[in-house]
Amino acid sequence: MPNTPHLDKLDAAIRNPKCEREDVRLLEEAKERYQTWKSAITTAAGTGKPRVIAMVRLLNEYKDFLEVELIAARGSAFIKRQKGQLKLDNSVLEEFLIDLTQPTVLTGLPDFPLTVGPNTAFMSLSFAPPALRALNEAPVVALKVKDQDFIIGKEIHYRFSPDPSFAAAKTTTGSLSLAVLAAETKVNLDKTMFQEAAGTASRLKQGCPYSQYYILNEYLDMEAEDCRLTAIDNVFLLRHAKRLPFERRSVLAEVRRQHENCPIDGEVVWKFVEKIQAFINAAWYDPAAALQRGSFV
Repeated sequence: MPNTPHLDKLDAAIRNPKCEREDVRLLEEAKERYQTWKSAITTAAGTGKPRVIAMVRLLNEYKDFLEVELIAARGSAFIKRQKGQLKLDNSVLEEFLIDLTQPTVLTGLPDFPLTVGPNTAFMSLSFAPPALRALNEAPVVALKVKDQDFIIGKEIHYRFSPDPSFAAAKTTTGSLSLAVLAAETKVNLDKTMFQEAAGTASRLKQGCPYSQYYILNEYLDMEAEDCRLTAIDNVFLLRHAKRLPFERRSVLAEVRRQHENCPIDGEVVWKFVEKIQAFINAAWYDPAAALQRGSFV
């Protein structure tokens, strides 16, 4: 099944009964440009950093067309107001990150299929027997999960039972998506969003202590903070830009100027790719090497 979160959001918006006829035509035009963008991404030349820089150039071209020339210039009040809720802009980055997770960009990817892209990721698992006698019944499993914009991980299947033969009547089965690397993509990042992400990162790492958690942000709407004081591994400021003041956000010339002056920086995207590459290459923990290191970690 194609992993195309942005295309899915375009299709969902087209089907939305609140979209006016002109908006539907606008979104159909966006779909045509989307297909051109995806074709160009797929056929981009080179590998590694040169390919990433080329991909970011294509990303900027598509986002400028979608967000400035279509939504800001021609969209209805509904589309302009609800583009965040419809995830028309945010989902572009989600899909772009999937395109980055390819052998033409990253080396050393495993030869088994990974779970890549937006997913509901595992946070914690606990048991909740309602009474002592329930210990001999199918275990009640309390699974905590949270939607993530992007993960690299694997689906894990589990089976719990007090019966060593796993009789069906006494067995609880299920599955979860284990995210070893997660990223939130934010068009705008404010203090509340940052604090929520810090809590999510902490809970994610309780479930998988070796995991990493990042934020990729276009427009900053807060003062930068030292994320080392949180469980967030880093926040990448893709456009090196602050969010426009409220009174200028609906002014087409201002929106266009900000896109032109502050494009997504390929060098910043490459820094994120380097973090993923280092994570792929790393031995997350090797207890056999403790004596050689002279320390547990």
